[in-house]
Amino acid sequence: MNFTFSDYQESADFLRGRLNGFVPEVLLILGSGLGFLGDKVDSPVFVDYGAIPHFRPSTAPDHKGRFVFGTLRGRRVAVMQGRMHCYEGYSMEDAAYAVRVLRLLGAGKLIVTNAAGAVNTDFSAGELMLITDHIKLFDFGPLRGANLPEFGVRFPDMTAVYTPRLQQLARSVAKAQNLTLREGVYMYFPGPQFETPAEIRAARVLGADAVGMSTVPEAIVAAHCGYEILGVTLCSNMAAGVLSQPLSGEEVNAMAEASAPRFSALILGCLEAM
Repeated sequence: MNFTFSDYQESADFLRGRLNGFVPEVLLILGSGLGFLGDKVDSPVFVDYGAIPHFRPSTAPDHKGRFVFGTLRGRRVAVMQGRMHCYEGYSMEDAAYAVRVLRLLGAGKLIVTNAAGAVNTDFSAGELMLITDHIKLFDFGPLRGANLPEFGVRFPDMTAVYTPRLQQLARSVAKAQNLTLREGVYMYFPGPQFETPAEIRAARVLGADAVGMSTVPEAIVAAHCGYEILGVTLCSNMAAGVLSQPLSGEEVNAMAEASAPRFSALILGCLEAM
C-alpha cells in the first residue's frame, strides 16, 4: 500500500501525545547485536510499534519491536530496538515508515546499523565497515507511487546518501578509539535466504564490499526527506563462497554479540560527537 501524508501525521501525533514535548534529534535504527543500546537511554519512554497507528510489528528474531525515547550521550534520541524487513512480507515503504514519522517529530540525523556478510576478501569477520554508498538492484524502491512533496522532490539526488561530514566524524572517532574501521559499499539483497556464492561473485564485480537485507530502504527515504545519515556495518561473517563453510543465522548472532563492545563504543562516540 501507499501511505498518505495524513497517515504519517497520525502516527507522529500519537507519539507526540506520549512524549510530553520531547523532540528527538537523532534516530537510531539498530541492527543485530546493538539493540541493547536502547536499554542505556536515560529517562526512557518505551512505545511498542504495535501501539502506533499504521506501524508494522517487527518479527525478526531478537528484535524487541519498540521505540525507546530519551537521552543518550547527551543527545535526544529515538532508538528503534528492531526494524522491519522486506523478507518479513513488508514493502520497502513499510520498512522505512518510521523514518518519515520521526522526521515529522523533529529528528534530523539518522544512525543506521546492520550486520552483514563481507564480500571484500581483504575484510575479516568481526570488523566494522563505514558505509560510503550502497547498491540496490531488486524491485522498486520505497519511493514508488505518488510522491509526497511534504517530504521531498519526485526525483531525489542520491549522490551522497551517506553524509560526508558524518563519515569524517566516524573516522575521527574510530581513530581516537584505536579502532579499525573499514570503508565500503553495502549491497542490498531482499533475503531471507543468504546469498549464493554466484551472487556474491556478482556483487564483488559490481563493487560491493558487504551484503545485507536491510538499511537501504531506510537510507533512501531518509535521504529523500533531508536527514544527515551515518551508516555502519558489522561484518558478522564472510559472505557465501568466500570460505568453504555454510552460513547460519546463529553465526551472525554470535559474532554480533562478540563484537558488541567495539560496535557500541563507535556508535556512542559518534553520537556524542554529533
